Parts: sequence; C-alpha cells; structure tokens
Amino acid sequence: MPILRKLFVLFLFGISVTLAHAQIKTVSYDIFKNEINGNNPLPSEEVFFVRGPLPKEILMVTMKVGRSGNRMRYSEEFAWRKAFDFNVPQFEIFVSQPIRSNTEYNLVFSFFKKAEKSQIEAVKASIGNSLDSYIRSNFQVSGSGIKSFNSDLVMISQMNQIVKDALEDYRHILGREFEGFSDVVRLKLEQKDRLNLKKARFNITGRNREDNAKAVYAAQYVDELILAVKNEANQYLDNGLLTLVESRHLANFPTEKKPGTLPLNFGYASIPIKRTLENREYLHGPYAGISIPLGNSKFTKVLGNASFSTGVFLKNFEASTGEKIEGTFIRLPFYAGVGYKMFRVFRINAGATTLQIEDLNGDVGPVLLQPFVGLSLEFKLWIGFSDKR
Repeated sequence: MPILRKLFVLFLFGISVTLAHAQIKTVSYDIFKNEINGNNPLPSEEVFFVRGPLPKEILMVTMKVGRSGNRMRYSEEFAWRKAFDFNVPQFEIFVSQPIRSNTEYNLVFSFFKKAEKSQIEAVKASIGNSLDSYIRSNFQVSGSGIKSFNSDLVMISQMNQIVKDALEDYRHILGREFEGFSDVVRLKLEQKDRLNLKKARFNITGRNREDNAKAVYAAQYVDELILAVKNEANQYLDNGLLTLVESRHLANFPTEKKPGTLPLNFGYASIPIKRTLENREYLHGPYAGISIPLGNSKFTKVLGNASFSTGVFLKNFEASTGEKIEGTFIRLPFYAGVGYKMFRVFRINAGATTLQIEDLNGDVGPVLLQPFVGLSLEFKLWIGFSDKR
C-alpha cells in the first residue's frame, strides 16, 4: 500500500501542474492596418486564438498558414463561421495545429459573405459547361463500343478537380466540402463497357444523329452521363454558397523562438530481483534522470512522446533477509531505458538498472542487469541564453 499511496500523490501533483498550464493564448488581428499580434512574433508550438473585428455582412473568416519559401503553398486552413443571425462584433479563429518555433510563415486572411443567387447560377453554368466539354472530349465511338481516353477512376478524379477549382473563391454555407461524385456516376461510367456498337470509329462531337441510329444511342448515353454529373454538382451548390469578398496577405511573418529544454524526471519505480536471494524481491525507490525525446511532440505525437531515458536511483536497497543491494555508479543504481510521456507531465519509464548484491558475509557479487518500471513527473530545464524573437 505505501507504494500505491506515493504513486497517487505523484499523480495528483502532476494533474495540478497540467491544469495550471491549460490557458490558451489569444492574439489580435487588426484588419485596418493588416497587422497581427501588434507585429510581434506569433506563438509557436502551442495552439492559440486569433481575434479581430468582424466587417458588416461577413459570415466566415479563414486563415491560411504556410511556411515561407514553400512556393506559397498553405499547409493548413483554419476557419471561423458566424452562428445563426446573432449580432457578433468579432471573429475568433482557433489555430488548432501549432506552428514551428523560430520560423517564418505566410498568412492569408479571407473574408466571405453570402453569395447572390445570380452568382450561384453563374457558378453552376461554369461548372456544367466545363464538365460537358471534358466528358465529350474524352469519349470516342468505335465498332466495339464507346471508349474513353482515360480510365474511369482518372475521369472521376479529374471531374472532381474541375468542381473544386471552380469553387476556389467560394465556401459552402454549411461548411461542407465537396466530397466528389458518387457511385451513381461511377456505375454510369462502367455502363459504357457494356454497349455494343458496330459502326466505324468516329468522334461523338462530329456525329450526325440523323444518319446513324447507333451514334444517336451513344450520344444518348453521353448526355445521360453529363446530366448525372451536373445534377450531383448542382445538388451541392443548391444549399447555398459564401463568396470571397477580400483577402489580406502577410508574408514572412516570424514566430516565437522557443529556448531549448532538457526534460528532467523525478519518479518512483519497482525492480524485481531473485538471483542469489532466497525469494524473489521487489525493490521500490525514487529515481531521477533525464529524457531525450525522439521527436517534437507538438508535430509527431508518437515519436515526440517517446524518449531515451537515463539516470540513477536515489537510494540503495536491502533485501528482506538482510543482503545489501547497491549500484555500481557512484554507489547508486544506474538505469537506462525508454520512456513515454502522458498527460503532458507524466512519463512511464521501463528499462534496466545495474546492481550488485553484498551477502551477509560482506562478499560482493558480480554486476547484475535487472529490469525496472516506473512512473515519473517531468519538468523542463530551460537551456540556452538567446532571446526570444
């Protein structure tokens, strides 16, 4: 029971430390000056909010983030959407993916309002014409049937891209993404493989419907396919769109420079041992050491939380039958192993420790390598003397 009581106290202390660090930072965006955070570096390696005044009629604000020098590609987009018809004076975007320390980013703020009916109809017509031209240019009729210049999967992928490209300056009013054409379109594309035409090869776009009944049958199939893809695209658009009103760009904006840290562990562990003892013993004691993470936990969860750990137990041990069990490193047990961080401040450690057993006659045995497992609190020791950016 004593070891359980100690682990429980350790757990409660760790939870209190976690809650003390739970506050999320907020930075301000000045839409008039196109300034963010007062031109100070953005928070790095942590989530944060971006807050700013909401212009009239604006229903959605997005923030794109991309590392500078990455050909202006934006790896993340964060959005705020106005709820219902409330009078809201500000927008507040939650940046849920941390950005890297001491790095320059390109930012784009985009402001959307509800699209007019005429704008939606224009988008429908543009998408419909593009899909119509794409499908007709991809099919050819031969004696054996209708053939396409691309596979069904490629055609669906390219038609999906046609719709997405046309909607680059629009967002769905309900926040939905266009998920691509359904299985209905896929099955319609597969239907062409079962058509049997026996006339010489000619292009559908150059057909004469009156001269060739089978060409008319092929044209009917193409018209049905075009109607199917237009209906699915229109079904997405009919729910309403938001249209882009204005975009604001910030180039090469810096982030905070985080100082280097060295994780320190203080915990309690158990070591099973038998060897020359009469019975198996379980040794319990405190330990302290350092952990070297295998990655940055803000960006790679598994490797970032895993570590190589090493340190010493803070006391030697004694078996129930009187034998002394001591370490070989500064006369304290040395350990090395792996660790995994949980709940921000706890680390489970497992590995091996070096021990020597001194029997009741004072004879010291050979160096033994024994497994151990422990739970520790982790504190970060700040290292380095450079100022934050």
